Amino acid sequence: MDVEILSRIQFAFTIAFHYIYPPLSIGLGVMLVLMQAFWLKTRNPLYHNMARYWTRVFGLTFAIGVATGIVMEFEFGTNWATYSRFVGSVFGGPLAIEGIYAFFLESGFLAILLFGWDKVGPKTHFFATCMVALGAHFSAIWIIVANSWMQTPAGFHLVREVGKNPDGSPIEVPLDPGYILKQEDLDHVRAVVDSFWEMVLNPSTLDRITHTVIGCWLAGAFLVVSISAFYLLKQRHLQFAKTSLKFGLAVGCFASLLQLVSADSTARGVGDNQPIKLAAIEGLADTTTEAPLGIVGWVSWDKDADGNIIGIKENSFKIKGLLSILMDGDFLHPVEASKTVVQGLNDLPSDEFILARHPGATPEEIKLIRPEYWPNVPVVFQTYHLMIALGMGLIGISVLGCILWKTGHLWRTDIKWVRWFLIVLVLSVLMPQIANQAGWFTAEMGRQPWIVYEILKTSEGLSKAVIAGQVLSSLIMFAFIYVLLFMVFIYTLTKKIQHGPKDDESINILPEKWRPMALKGGRQTAPTTNDQPND
Repeated sequence: MDVEILSRIQFAFTIAFHYIYPPLSIGLGVMLVLMQAFWLKTRNPLYHNMARYWTRVFGLTFAIGVATGIVMEFEFGTNWATYSRFVGSVFGGPLAIEGIYAFFLESGFLAILLFGWDKVGPKTHFFATCMVALGAHFSAIWIIVANSWMQTPAGFHLVREVGKNPDGSPIEVPLDPGYILKQEDLDHVRAVVDSFWEMVLNPSTLDRITHTVIGCWLAGAFLVVSISAFYLLKQRHLQFAKTSLKFGLAVGCFASLLQLVSADSTARGVGDNQPIKLAAIEGLADTTTEAPLGIVGWVSWDKDADGNIIGIKENSFKIKGLLSILMDGDFLHPVEASKTVVQGLNDLPSDEFILARHPGATPEEIKLIRPEYWPNVPVVFQTYHLMIALGMGLIGISVLGCILWKTGHLWRTDIKWVRWFLIVLVLSVLMPQIANQAGWFTAEMGRQPWIVYEILKTSEGLSKAVIAGQVLSSLIMFAFIYVLLFMVFIYTLTKKIQHGPKDDESINILPEKWRPMALKGGRQTAPTTNDQPND
């Protein structure tokens, strides 16, 4: 394999592994805020025990997430130096904000969250928990801002370096809007921000932030659901398990239904801004009204006798007109909405787009060139529909779980079908993780062959010094280390689950009304029985 494929595989592997943990941290952060809020409101020690237990799980996911995320920072310089130079002015702001204001906010209060239970008052600890959760969300937001700019670039212009000033700084001149990059430009042309807020609020930012963050909430909620259901099946820590399961199902049900609304908005944005991606994920070959929505099936390449891709062949179950209705968004008038035209791959990209990059191409040559600007349609069709299927499954599981909770059947572990449902809940922790990964692969592979959409190709963003052997050897090394890290994570998490919560943990809480004075005065004796909070 060449250096481009290996570099893409390496980055996909490292980011996919890293992406297991931040969603858990973000989702668990929300759960911790809710649990501590209930503790402050009711002073019921059960909520305090829950918060302490899930904080320990949060600390584990945060630690592994930080360790696995560092690698990607280096890959930008080692494998993607040309790309990093091109986007440096654009990415500098969001990534600096993410590091200084988001990550430091999260990590700055992390010590209080993890170790401050008996050192600070409940309100101070709750504030630290909120700041950690907020910092985790801010980190995600600014990373998504940077990535969304790659999908839908805005608020920038291109400049060319034409010389050096006496002090060594570059002399740069702006290029005309719509300038098409050439291979010889890569060492001298870069993107420069015109408007910071136009760059931040590019056409896909808000949809992608919403969609990604809700996916993180689902990951955290269903981790809580999974472990709580396990305790119910084992008849251990029953009160803890029942209450934690209620929290997880409530957040999971809310987030999964909200994700349905977000998915609709996100898909419509893809249709407006990246029509090739929309046609690919739906396996739509021809431009048409009453465009069908694929439910399940497969797509394969259609090739000529010489092996050139000339189109796609799809075999799927579809609902006629539903894609046109979804793209129009007028659900109250479906007949009129079904007349909306949805472009197919056979007309994307346009002839004008191709001729601007391949001057003088004949109609026959345009047909052969066009598939070069398509993503890997058979793959993104499957990853997208896998994400949708899992999302609908999460809605069904969480809604059914809430119904069983309200009717009291969820706690009847003596009933066989309830035990089977609890087993489903235990396994449900995998569903948001797989859905998040499938969605991420759909988004990233769906914009290929572009690393910056319709401006810079992925093949043009590679480092010139790195060779395939170096990338392969480092990929093998990363795979070995990441497997070890994953084994450590699973082993440590399993130990925490087996150990379970400490049911008497809240007995050691010092009353807030006198704790700060005691600590200031150096008094750190154990509380008396009269100081213990009431149940």
